[in-house]
Amino acid sequence: MNNQQIIKSLIIAPIVALLVGIGGSQYGQSLHGWPLYGMGVALAFLINWGMFVPAKILQTEKFFDLTGSLTYITVTLMALYFSENLDLRSQLLGAMVIIWAVRLGSFLFNRILQDGKDDRFDKIIPNTLRFFNVWTLQALWVSLTAAAALIAITSNQRKALGVFAFVGLAVWLIGFLIEVVADNQKRQFKKDPKNKGRFIQTGLWARSRHPNYFGEIMLWTGVFIVAAPVLQGWQWVAIISPIFVYLLLTKISGVPGLEAKGNKKWGGEADYEAYKASTPILIPKL
Repeated sequence: MNNQQIIKSLIIAPIVALLVGIGGSQYGQSLHGWPLYGMGVALAFLINWGMFVPAKILQTEKFFDLTGSLTYITVTLMALYFSENLDLRSQLLGAMVIIWAVRLGSFLFNRILQDGKDDRFDKIIPNTLRFFNVWTLQALWVSLTAAAALIAITSNQRKALGVFAFVGLAVWLIGFLIEVVADNQKRQFKKDPKNKGRFIQTGLWARSRHPNYFGEIMLWTGVFIVAAPVLQGWQWVAIISPIFVYLLLTKISGVPGLEAKGNKKWGGEADYEAYKASTPILIPKL
């Protein structure tokens, strides 16, 4: 990515967040005249832009992922704290986001502490503009991914829990469990010295080449299902949450990068080619 592309990204990301913030704030609650959901989106950017400063000074990426998770938690707690007439749906959505963020944040932070570094940042940190851009994109990631939960929490409309809530919670639980198990299986696989230089094809990874991403998509779909009954008008922009997660993981930063990395490392090897031929890329086989 050259500087011109980075500048475009730095312009587009806040604009997209602003538009989603405006749409999601319709029929939403306000705080001192300011839309509460829009304030949450702004807070996500302020947190990440603020954390960029010490990260750049220290030339480190070690608390990048942790900041992302803390942003989810902070913005969700703010929405819960300032929203009026909190109901069970709002509390459930808040818990779903916070539990996921705590689990993922602690997992990623422990991983980078054990690994010592994240090689994705080797060429990013020296370039100030590019490094600032990844923090900006992380703020956008939080804003879009958590949109359904935050819009529903800050909505003026309250409804009793019904079928949608229970179906959504079930989808979230299954997705969350798949993601946790898959992450732990891969972590344990990598910790075993006998597996150095090998690829994992056991456990859930025998059913899907990217089961953790499948779980991630499922759980955010579950969040949207729980939120859907209280959405009105432009609040339906919240559907961007599961769509964005799916596109991000399957078309942009998740699956494509890992598939390319795997092909570069093991491409042409008989066992790896057989694994790819017999194992779905995302949706687990029964």
